[in-house]
Amino acid sequence: MPLQIKVLIGFVLGTALGLIAHAVAGDAAWVQAVIGYVTQPFGQIFLNLLFMLVVPLIFSALVLGVAELGDVASLGKLGWKTLNYTAVVTALAVLIGLVCVNLLQPGAHMDPDMVERAIGSAKTGEIVSKGNELRLMDLLVNIVPSNIVNAMGDDGKKLGIVFFALMVGIGLVMKPSQGTNAFKGAVQGLFEVCMHLIGMFIKLAPYAVCAFMFNLTAQLGWDVIQSLLWFVVTVLLALAIHGFIVLPLWVRLMGDMPVRTFFRGTQEATLTAFATASSSATLPVTLRVAEENLKLPRKVSRFVLTVGASANHHGSALFEGITVLFLAQVYGLELGLAQQLMVLLLCILGGIGTASIPSGSLPVIAMICGIIGIRPEGIGIILGVNTFLDMCRTSLNVSGDLAMAVVVSRRSGVTDEDVPDMQATGGKE
Repeated sequence: MPLQIKVLIGFVLGTALGLIAHAVAGDAAWVQAVIGYVTQPFGQIFLNLLFMLVVPLIFSALVLGVAELGDVASLGKLGWKTLNYTAVVTALAVLIGLVCVNLLQPGAHMDPDMVERAIGSAKTGEIVSKGNELRLMDLLVNIVPSNIVNAMGDDGKKLGIVFFALMVGIGLVMKPSQGTNAFKGAVQGLFEVCMHLIGMFIKLAPYAVCAFMFNLTAQLGWDVIQSLLWFVVTVLLALAIHGFIVLPLWVRLMGDMPVRTFFRGTQEATLTAFATASSSATLPVTLRVAEENLKLPRKVSRFVLTVGASANHHGSALFEGITVLFLAQVYGLELGLAQQLMVLLLCILGGIGTASIPSGSLPVIAMICGIIGIRPEGIGIILGVNTFLDMCRTSLNVSGDLAMAVVVSRRSGVTDEDVPDMQATGGKE
């Protein structure tokens, strides 16, 4: 049975059991015992399994995402166009998400006490106080870590890990040698280990979702489901705007390809992405439709799509920005313009560091929450609806990769004879 079907069953089962328990027993002692000794600890263990991989996953994914552009030296404009276009379109995606979440205010429809009861943690007032004390200058100074090991253990300094990883990736690009190639292979191994472990942990998602939904509905009833609907609508609206307005205009104006041709040629890849919720698993289909349906130069599409599968995640970056601001709204934390711009930058970088596997955004969201001053455990409130949204944003990730390949192929003017053949990077199957 596909994982997404199992998660759906877990969602429905947990919700139904929770609603029944809430209606029949209310705050009965046995309900609180089940929550306190079974479902809540299990759900927290599931989150901790993901959180413990945040540092190695972000580091290895960012280093490899930058190092894959080591071919910039030989491919020249092709590599830089890919990098620049990725940054611009990802920024547009995140900006759309931030505008939607500011306009619709989905977090305002959820009582913070509801979240606290659901995840059973510290007082909301402490979270708000910590967030209000966050200063932009501290964030800017902490971008450059004086001690990378210290930054790994301090949520407020995790941006330093991103900077360190970017510097290491740039160093690998600038100094190709036998030693740096060996180090890159070791980082690739670390990334593959992290992805494999997350793949193992994600198999627990149906049970974790069942536990989370039981916690929510047994304590809070139907109100929590209605509150989450605002979050789901906000995410779907932002994904739709980027996927059906921004990308078609991007393809038509910058790639000189008819919109109908693009959507017809990419529908197989986007449907596969929706079904698998993994851009890595979809990569073989993505490469095939780029060459056979869209008629893109083989070597250009291989480069752009292979790099894109690990570094070009429009949908994931958009979702990360919405989720961070949603949690800030839930906790009553007002993020100013400067802080929201910081979230924008973090989500662009996070799009590079997002693992191309189901729920790969969750560790990135946890990292960004820690930097901004929001307890990352709050993402437990969205796990029940995350699987469906993950399938939707992965479809946008793959569509964005293909749109990027169209634009780069058109703007670079490169043919198969102009670029040395490139192999798909390891770990992308």
